[in-house]
Amino acid sequence: MSMKVNQHEVSKGSQGAVSRFLKMLGPGLITSALVLGPGSITLSSKIGAIYGTQLVWILVLAVILMASYTEMSARIGLAGKATFIGIVRERWGKIAAIFIGIGAFLVCASFQAGNAIGTGIAVEAITGVNSKVWIIVGTVLAVGLLFFTHFYKILEKLMLVLVIIMLLAFLITTIVVRPSLSDIFSGLIPALPEGSVGLIIALFATSFSIVGALYQSYLVREKGAKISQAKETVAEAFFGIFLLGFISFLIMITAAAVLKPMGIVVNNAIEMADILKPSFGGFAVFVFVLGLFGASFSSLVGNATIGGGLFADGVGLGHSLSNIKVKIAIIGVMLIGSIIALVFNGAPVNLIIFAQGVTIFVVPFIAVAILVIANTKSIMGDLKNGLVSNIFAIVGLLVLVYLAFNNFKNIFLG
Repeated sequence: MSMKVNQHEVSKGSQGAVSRFLKMLGPGLITSALVLGPGSITLSSKIGAIYGTQLVWILVLAVILMASYTEMSARIGLAGKATFIGIVRERWGKIAAIFIGIGAFLVCASFQAGNAIGTGIAVEAITGVNSKVWIIVGTVLAVGLLFFTHFYKILEKLMLVLVIIMLLAFLITTIVVRPSLSDIFSGLIPALPEGSVGLIIALFATSFSIVGALYQSYLVREKGAKISQAKETVAEAFFGIFLLGFISFLIMITAAAVLKPMGIVVNNAIEMADILKPSFGGFAVFVFVLGLFGASFSSLVGNATIGGGLFADGVGLGHSLSNIKVKIAIIGVMLIGSIIALVFNGAPVNLIIFAQGVTIFVVPFIAVAILVIANTKSIMGDLKNGLVSNIFAIVGLLVLVYLAFNNFKNIFLG
């Protein structure tokens, strides 16, 4: 009898632990979903197609650095009495807060077109209906989501579904492809193949999104997490970023196994699906396109939420996702991206250069601000950074400064 009771209690305890973990998944999954967009899929495919598994180690490093800033941001969201930009405003003034808000808005708006196009071409590949129709439909659906009661809860559940779709789609594709395990392990040994620097920089830029990491602090606050839940919140942040890296990893090794032997270079995400068709039939293509849709639509919603949310807080309009002014700012990012996608069939080169120019100045400033705030005892209390967090954060900051310098050189001196 006692054995049955004990087994029942263990079962209840396990279910309770799982339930608590699932409840805390939201912010990390949202960050993961919004960072992994069609651009990330294309880049992971391209790197795998050209260099096989040789650059897997770079992806691992980028994910570790992204995780370090995401978990710092999560702790700031728990410990801070104000939002991140609110803290910046109090310590460094209105100009610094506005700088972050406007910078985040411009960067997100500039790259939103790619998310809209990715959503459109993914659905077109399945339905045969022109992608521009689906760009409009996707944008209307995304705008409609904003006006649901308890938008955050809807966003959380939507991202959970889309991340599961992405994970299953790319996992199934990987199982079908059956990449070499020895090649994968050899890719964990650092190497810099000739001509790979440009793609390495691009991989860091897409996988190590400091703006996405920053917004984790807002999502934690929106979720209503308490300081007493610090361990669960940090674990959840790490898990969300691990998923981001794992999905990118699956795409890279799949491309390495299929495309590299064929000498095919991927120029966009939909090409990856088309190339799989002769070898693996419609099933692999369908699940890959489903994953592309999950990545594109989650970024369409998530990227706009970041850009609009940070802009609204930066200029003093509020920060809660239930605030109508915040919703209008989010809609602004969505509409700009969709209009650019419809008119130009992609983000114009000048717009991308402009976004990179803004990033040069905004991103290092945000990283320094996160690091300084996370080390301020009066704000963080017991959640202040430890030695390990600071080591990874400093390495990440050096990488971001290098990326900013490289962009500056290419834009203004190239």
